[in-house]
Amino acid sequence: MRSHRLGILVAALWWGGITGLSFLAVPVLFAQLGSPAVAGPVAAKLFSLQCYAGLVLGVLLLMVLRRGNEQGGRPDGPTLTTLGIVLFAMLLALMQEFGVAPHIVSARASGGSLRLWHGMGTAMVFGQWLCAGVVLWRLSRAAASTPA
Repeated sequence: MRSHRLGILVAALWWGGITGLSFLAVPVLFAQLGSPAVAGPVAAKLFSLQCYAGLVLGVLLLMVLRRGNEQGGRPDGPTLTTLGIVLFAMLLALMQEFGVAPHIVSARASGGSLRLWHGMGTAMVFGQWLCAGVVLWRLSRAAASTPA
């Protein structure tokens, strides 16, 4: 039962962090600083930090899910699905940080396709947000169905 609670806490931190940064902090940053040239590098740093936080929280979730497996052997189907969702979100974070983010920076400097790369980065962050939300939902639903 303790691992369910820890898993829910970690998933909530992950989902809440992405929510707060992507839907609140970054839009406020652009609105208050006024210039995309000023706000962009700050937002990029925040998204980079979010990536690393997501990777750490993802690893913690993998450990919690693996340890919380009551069977002691192979994880059951729902646990495997949740593990896969966590791994997919972590892959999106890595692709965003090391694949897309450098292209955003170079497109801004060289006049490349900023719209394309920014759209891809946005889609990857949104994918991470969805994955973290699904994991949170699955863990909280599983915790609600187990006796206290």
